[in-house]
Parts: sequence; C-alpha cells; structure tokens
Amino acid sequence: MKDLKDFNISFIGLKQGSHLFEYQINKKFFDAYNFDEFNNCNIAVNVNLEKKSTFLELDFNVKGFVNVPCDITSELFDQKIKGDLHLIVKFGHEFNDDNEDVLIIPHEEYQINVSQYIYELIILSVPSKRIHPKVLDGTMKSEALKKLEELKIKENNPIKNQDSTDPRWDKLKDLLTDK
Repeated sequence: MKDLKDFNISFIGLKQGSHLFEYQINKKFFDAYNFDEFNNCNIAVNVNLEKKSTFLELDFNVKGFVNVPCDITSELFDQKIKGDLHLIVKFGHEFNDDNEDVLIIPHEEYQINVSQYIYELIILSVPSKRIHPKVLDGTMKSEALKKLEELKIKENNPIKNQDSTDPRWDKLKDLLTDK
C-alpha cells in the first residue's frame, strides 16, 4: 500500500502544541483498500494533532460526498457525509489497538499512519440506508418506484382489515372462554 504513505504523520520533530494536517480523499484512496462501493467521492479530511509531553491527541473531521446507488431505485446520487473521531495515542512497550479510543504504540515509533482511521471514519459516516433525495421529496420518476407502487399492499386489502378475523382463531378464542 505505497499509496498510503502520504498518510504517515511524523510526530517526532513536531513541537508541543496543535498541528493541522489536511487530506483530500478520492476514489484512488478506496482502491488501495479494495473497497468498491463508491463510484466516486470527494472528501476533505482535517486531522488536528495535539502533541503533549507524554501522549498525542488526534481529532479527525471528514466532510464531503460519496457517489452511491440509491437503495430503492438504484439511481446514482451524491450522498453527503460528515463525521468526527477523537483518538488518543499513548506510548508503551508494544503496539495495542484493542481500545477504539486509545492507541498504544511502542516508545521507539516516530510516526503514525492515519489512513486506517480515515477509512473507517468515512465508511461509518455513510448512512446504512442510502435514499436518493428526490425519492424523499417525491420528485423522482423511475420505473423502480412505479413497480413498488404497483406492488404496495392496498389499505382495503382483507388481510390488513382490522374488522375481519380469521375463523380459525375465533374457534381458539372460544376455548379460552369455555371454562
């Protein structure tokens, strides 16, 4: 993954205090992870590294869009995304990422690669149900929506009618009242 070397942050030469790193994420970034659910994307990522004397604080902020198919109509659209992540990096004897909020790296490390955190933050910022905005506001005209409307259960359907009951259940209810 040589494309991801751009996401190495060398903290050893940085002074204590706040340092801002900016990245522009596109489809090529996700190709490095063999992730192909996005047709295109344009995401701005800001990583604010706060260097303290004994640890590092990283604040990730992502904002932009991913081009995905609608779950209802399969029409492509730009889904806006936005997300934040706070990560504390401590130093220890060996690497440990068991805790999702705290990363422990060996004392001899001099840099950290933030690409995995950016990748996960973007993926988790995309809604699980992706619906085209025109479907939500009712202006979308598509064959898929017409077919869904045809297949929709009508309100006067006897299965949905609350007044009618199944005669088999009525006989069972008689058993409850025959005491």
